[in-house]
Amino acid sequence: MTERPDRDTTATPGGGATARRGGTTAGPVIEVRDLWKSFGDQEVLRGINLTVLDGETMVVLGPSGCGKSVLLKHVIGLMKPDRGSILVEGNELTGLDGRELKDLRMRFGMVFQGAALFDSMTVGENVGLPLKEHCGIEGDELADLVEGKLGMVGLAGASHLQPSELSGGMKKRVALARAIALDPDIVLYDEPTTGLDPIMAEQINQLIRALQRKIHATSIVVTHDLHSAKFTGDKIALMHEGRIEFVGTMDDLRNSDNEAVRIFIARGYASDHRTAWESRGERQ
Repeated sequence: MTERPDRDTTATPGGGATARRGGTTAGPVIEVRDLWKSFGDQEVLRGINLTVLDGETMVVLGPSGCGKSVLLKHVIGLMKPDRGSILVEGNELTGLDGRELKDLRMRFGMVFQGAALFDSMTVGENVGLPLKEHCGIEGDELADLVEGKLGMVGLAGASHLQPSELSGGMKKRVALARAIALDPDIVLYDEPTTGLDPIMAEQINQLIRALQRKIHATSIVVTHDLHSAKFTGDKIALMHEGRIEFVGTMDDLRNSDNEAVRIFIARGYASDHRTAWESRGERQ
């Protein structure tokens, strides 16, 4: 992976930052254009349009069941759309063959909703798996790299532990370390604070933001947690019933007269606040 140039940032009205290279506004890294996806007769994505700029953290916010995780799986190529287009730095994702898609995924890191650690492996083996499988790194070099990634998420010295010995928050941290093992250009987070108590959720939010400053990756964070969105995102995209209803800063979100935005904010979505709208569960 080539080293990225340093970025300057310009503050946005919502308190976030717009990434810049060499003093010029950054260009798009991910472009989703008129994306549609159905499962049987159920339309889940209904003409999604979304652009994420270089170095930007875009939060896709919305209630469970609105299609956020399905969108994320399309961005990384785990699902294929019924129609529409996904561009990664101008390259069409949906038409790639297996080898091309595998190569492209090397540029991505993903934090799955349930951490998705391998129970039969130690913490160190989980974090080191991408380095070993994709780069052939082993021995002391692998151990040093793993320890460095664990140190970045506040888990230095934990490589010998088993996933069964970890708290929910620690598992999320290990998942973060594994996601950044290959120094990705793009990091995707699927509900990173779900299932955590408020204190641990706040720590994970802070860690996500700190990692963004360190690795300068372009990121998409999927969440139904309004507080998490406020803390981690440069921009917010509100998703409702398979469509993007709004894109802007947190201040823009608060001041919007869009009906879906007003309903979402009025219901005060947070990690420990569930309503009938959410109870349908996230579509797989």
